[in-house]
Amino acid sequence: MTGSGEGWLSDGLDVPGADSGLWVSGVDYIAGWCEAREAADHLNRALLGAGFELSAVRAVASTNEDGRGVVRLAGWPGAVERLARLLEARADTDGGAA
Repeated sequence: MTGSGEGWLSDGLDVPGADSGLWVSGVDYIAGWCEAREAADHLNRALLGAGFELSAVRAVASTNEDGRGVVRLAGWPGAVERLARLLEARADTDGGAA
C-alpha cells in the first residue's frame, strides 16, 4: 500500500528501524519483505476501510535478521487505542473468535 505521496512511511511518525538495519550477506531479505509487504498492504486496506488514516496508524513491512518477513504496527497512541477498542469490541461480539 503506497501512501498519499512521497515520505508516507515517515509522515509524522518515528518508525525505528524503517531506514536502518543490519544486513547479512547471503540472506534473501527481498522474499521475506515481499511477503510482509503483501500482509501489511492487506492490513492497511482494512485500516482505511475502518476509517483510520495511514498517517495515524499503519502496518509497515520489514524483515528480521534471518530475512523472515515481519509486519509492524506503527501509530499514534490515540489511534492505536481506537484500534484496540475496535478489536476488543469485535472479540466481545464473536466470543473471541478471529
